[in-house]
Amino acid sequence: MKKYKIGYTTGVFDMFHIGHLNILRRAKEQCEYLIVGVSTDELVQKAKNKMPIIPFEDRMKIVEAIKYVDKVVPQFDKDKVSAYEKYKFDVMFVGDDWKGSEIFNKSEKKLNQFGVDVIYFPYTKRVSSTILREKINK
Repeated sequence: MKKYKIGYTTGVFDMFHIGHLNILRRAKEQCEYLIVGVSTDELVQKAKNKMPIIPFEDRMKIVEAIKYVDKVVPQFDKDKVSAYEKYKFDVMFVGDDWKGSEIFNKSEKKLNQFGVDVIYFPYTKRVSSTILREKINK
């Protein structure tokens, strides 16, 4: 039996690559049911000051097609506590590139109060959507 019942993770998932697949696979290995939040185009524009190359609806369909994913939901904001209140997950999976950031320090502290664990997975350094975007632009 897996350690956690409901897991949750989020991402932009622009130009889906092996790093994205790694986090989804590793998350599903630890939970029975995996919910994945996909950032809307508006959230990406606001948070990263750039639009994704792949439109939101297409990114949702790509993530839905991954065998490790049980449910895909839109991510309209970065409020992980409101996501918890809606989806009642008992673990959240995050890339370790976010570890120690202000947003995740606050989120982790609040989620821990609800008994939610936050697990950080190693970031896949050799590939990212930013690296792919830079290569395309060259």
